[in-house]
Amino acid sequence: MFVKDRMTVDPVTISDMAPIIEAGEIFHKNNFARLPVMHDGKLVGVITQDDLLKVSPSQATTLSVWELNYVLSKLLIKDAMTKNPITISPDATLEEAALLMREKEIGALPVVEGNKLVGIITESDIFDAFLDLMGLKRTGTRISIDLENRIGVIAEITDLIKNEGINIVSLALFHRDIASGELVLRLDSHEAERAIDKIKAKGYKVLHIATWK
Repeated sequence: MFVKDRMTVDPVTISDMAPIIEAGEIFHKNNFARLPVMHDGKLVGVITQDDLLKVSPSQATTLSVWELNYVLSKLLIKDAMTKNPITISPDATLEEAALLMREKEIGALPVVEGNKLVGIITESDIFDAFLDLMGLKRTGTRISIDLENRIGVIAEITDLIKNEGINIVSLALFHRDIASGELVLRLDSHEAERAIDKIKAKGYKVLHIATWK
């Protein structure tokens, strides 16, 4: 799965010469947390709600409402934005996007193709993709199996399930260490008892079983 499959296309943007107040209004109206900042059609920064708080007068200010609005009207997006933001290509994988967000401790990445902003991908987009990947929105049976790290072990288990006429919705292997891991399967059936019994009969340790209807 690629960034282009999950990003928000043609995201709302703001000019670097716009007043800070304008970003606040967009955040409030659309429930956004961040905006790409543009200058002459090119991405030059990102502005977040936290950025606005950093440059806004303290709540303990003695300024009047009129004076406060005047000060805010003079502050521009370029004065508060993060310049030269980290970006990603639409052809990058979701894993790359997730890793980059994690390493840089950021909640979103502008998506750039050439010199053109084509989208934005956020933590929420990554979470939604994970939910779909794991089949969490579908009904069925979830099985967790303790596995040793050896060639063909996953194929053995999937063959046992296939022979019972059950479709595998999703499969994920979580490595504990080099020698072992936990295989998590979601099956498109609420009646997987025979398949589970056969898995156990082959000597595999079933750690957890759950069903959703």
